[in-house]
Amino acid sequence: MKPYYSTTLLLITFTISATPPPDHARPLKFGLGKPADPHLIQQLDKDVRPDGQGLPPGSGSVTDGEKVYQQHCITCHGKRGEGGISDKLAGRLPDDHFPFSSPEPPKETIGNYWPYATTLFDYIRRTMPYSSPGSLSDCQVYSVVAYLLYLNDIIEHETVLDKNSLAKIIMPARHRFKNDDRLQFNRAH
Repeated sequence: MKPYYSTTLLLITFTISATPPPDHARPLKFGLGKPADPHLIQQLDKDVRPDGQGLPPGSGSVTDGEKVYQQHCITCHGKRGEGGISDKLAGRLPDDHFPFSSPEPPKETIGNYWPYATTLFDYIRRTMPYSSPGSLSDCQVYSVVAYLLYLNDIIEHETVLDKNSLAKIIMPARHRFKNDDRLQFNRAH
């Protein structure tokens, strides 16, 4: 075959294979999933920002948090947050210095790595307990957050957390995180 014919044949083959099928060949529905239930959307649309915006009403104590922890968290995270089959949650470092460049840095915990207590609330509310994410009430989440902050020597045993007090907590690692302010713009939702 002459080079001219093989090039033409290759070009025709490529053009035919790159041409999308006619609209009638595409299915209108793929039969996957189901329409979004407004209740489910409301259940999932509960973000909490670092400044506390989005925290729900309710409150929780260290004492109540220990009970919630014993019931829902101990299996994975150990008796007092020391770790188990899942991450270690409790532990601070001397002078709150985290050796990032160390060849074997310590495990990141709530007390030595998390920059905001509010994001701890958000994370627990969305993802815990592992066997049933999102099943804890807001008061249970406030309580278990209080217990975990107590285990990390961040709050006193008598502390009761709510949306106002939680947003005011300064975490030991907050100074390690900087907001990216290089680009400021408003987003339309």
